[in-house]
Amino acid sequence: MKDKALVVFQEMDVRRIWHKEEWWFSVVDIMAVLTKSSRPRKYWSDLKLKLKDNENFETSEKIGQLKLRSSDRKYYTTDCANVETLFRIIQSVPSPNANKLKLWLARVGYERIQEIENPELAQERAKKYYELKGYPKEWIEKRLRGIAIRQELTDEWQQRAVNEEKEYAILTNEISKATFGVPIKTHKQIKSLDPKFKNQNLRDHMTDLELIFSMLGEKLSTEATRSKNAQGFDENKEAAKAGGKVAGRARKDAEKSFGIKVVAKNNFLNLKKKKRIGKS
Repeated sequence: MKDKALVVFQEMDVRRIWHKEEWWFSVVDIMAVLTKSSRPRKYWSDLKLKLKDNENFETSEKIGQLKLRSSDRKYYTTDCANVETLFRIIQSVPSPNANKLKLWLARVGYERIQEIENPELAQERAKKYYELKGYPKEWIEKRLRGIAIRQELTDEWQQRAVNEEKEYAILTNEISKATFGVPIKTHKQIKSLDPKFKNQNLRDHMTDLELIFSMLGEKLSTEATRSKNAQGFDENKEAAKAGGKVAGRARKDAEKSFGIKVVAKNNFLNLKKKKRIGKS
């Protein structure tokens, strides 16, 4: 399995890669979380020498050189370690985040293994996550259904020679533009989402109607992909546009018929703020 992913600890990205049947994490990213240093790479370089000289820690045996994507979207060989090795490294770094980070690593390193064996666990964890954040039950049901529809679509793309990462993002944006009449970046601006938080998921701030039309656009794109037997990026891009256009026509019809705007400024953040104001 060659699954790559970003995970987030206290709003900081940590890169990881599936290697030797377990998650391996970027050591430099872990250093950034622990030390809050502006030069985590230098911190890790110095720590490696200290571990080797003073504590007989053989980094060549414990650290893997694996390719991870950098901020410039290119892949570079990066020092990575599994959870067990990271626990050992963390012990050598004075940080108030150390224990929290250990618990977090243990969880994100193990949960993926459980979810591979039992995919329903992923859905249950997502449900609990949204419940803890205060989302209403009806919204959660739509969000989880949307996740399932999204997975169905990406499974099709994967089988049809579409490369993950950048190409998935381009196709998703095509569906969004055709469905909502605006690209994802603009949709986020309408929702007043802060661009400095790169891991904010637009769908977590959508209204019920936006979630429904988002599902419709992706479901119809899946059907278009299958009916056209799209292969490769270009053909799948046309299928994505086709599915999104049908959903877009339905959105326009709803807006005209009921005098509404589907793309709305309202989002979950605003609802929380209103509740707090009402209590004060």
